[in-house]
Amino acid sequence: MPRLLLVKLGAIGDVVMTLPAAYAMHRAGYTVDWLCGAAVAPVLGLYPWVHPVPCDDRTLLRGSVPQRIAAMLALWRQLPRVRYDLCATLYQDARYALLTLPVRARRRFQLSPRDRATHLLPGRHATDEYARILLAHAASPHPDGEMPTQLSPLPIAGLPPNPLPLTGGRPRIVLIAAGARNTLRDDALRRWPIDAYVQLAAALLERNCEVVLAGGPDDAWASPHFAHLPVTDLTGTLSLLQMLALLDSAAITVTHDTGPLHLAGLTSTAIVTIFGPTDPRTRLPQRANCVALWGGEGFACRPCYDGRDYAPCTHNGCMHQITPAMVLQQIDTLLSAQRSGSPQLPRIVVPAHSPLHAQLVELAPRQGR
Repeated sequence: MPRLLLVKLGAIGDVVMTLPAAYAMHRAGYTVDWLCGAAVAPVLGLYPWVHPVPCDDRTLLRGSVPQRIAAMLALWRQLPRVRYDLCATLYQDARYALLTLPVRARRRFQLSPRDRATHLLPGRHATDEYARILLAHAASPHPDGEMPTQLSPLPIAGLPPNPLPLTGGRPRIVLIAAGARNTLRDDALRRWPIDAYVQLAAALLERNCEVVLAGGPDDAWASPHFAHLPVTDLTGTLSLLQMLALLDSAAITVTHDTGPLHLAGLTSTAIVTIFGPTDPRTRLPQRANCVALWGGEGFACRPCYDGRDYAPCTHNGCMHQITPAMVLQQIDTLLSAQRSGSPQLPRIVVPAHSPLHAQLVELAPRQGR
């Protein structure tokens, strides 16, 4: 059986969007070893066909030079002593190739900013692009004789118990108001304004919804903004698997372009997400009951993210263009659809220049799920 070593440390969203492509390689007959960050290893461990190889990515990326050297040597010692048919490093930065320097592999590649065969094409969903690139390097890429259709997130099983049992019959709405931060940087331009989340929370409470705040330990700065509201705040208290269990219990999750958005895509929760500088066509989870509100309609600079950097921006007007009322309208639509048992196609809502109107862009339904 051919063997693949996949190198994708994080962030969480990138790892989740790579999962279906890795599964396509598994279906093509490959054993999949995945060199990953320690934080995301528990998520990969939920899939029996993945063999996670966790490393101290925080030290490798942000430690002092002696610390990085020590972490690199420790990683080299724990790499499987096997010969790989393919070593795929899903980064453009050539320094990531150092992680697998001792690995024996018949073929290697990493992403390129210029070569179409190994470059993530703009405007296409990242999940499909990872699959296109990986399968092009597989020995027998298409077990069914055809290139796979567009790929959906892989559902999960074996989660721990829900850390917050449901009570009272009220619809649970989880808000993830911070995030957009990884080991290397803080992408504040992707965040919907915290005041907008507070207004939304107040409106949901008025409608007798249960409102739960969630996020990682670095997101505690958001909690004081909600202190005057009767919300349940679990920020910084949950493991990654407990976060998945919480999201799976929610009727709807509301967030922006951040790691927990993609975690939510692995669960059964409906999703309303706010985009601005990044393109939701490349990132929105491709399953039922997922809605993206894409701010910045009419802005010449949108999207401004090129895969690595954002354009200089001080006002973040694209995110401010989305109002709590717009988000609330989408929540109402999804709750109504849940009550009637009518799944909604994934879609992008683009506000027109007047906030009183919106233009809907329907995403083509995914085939072969």
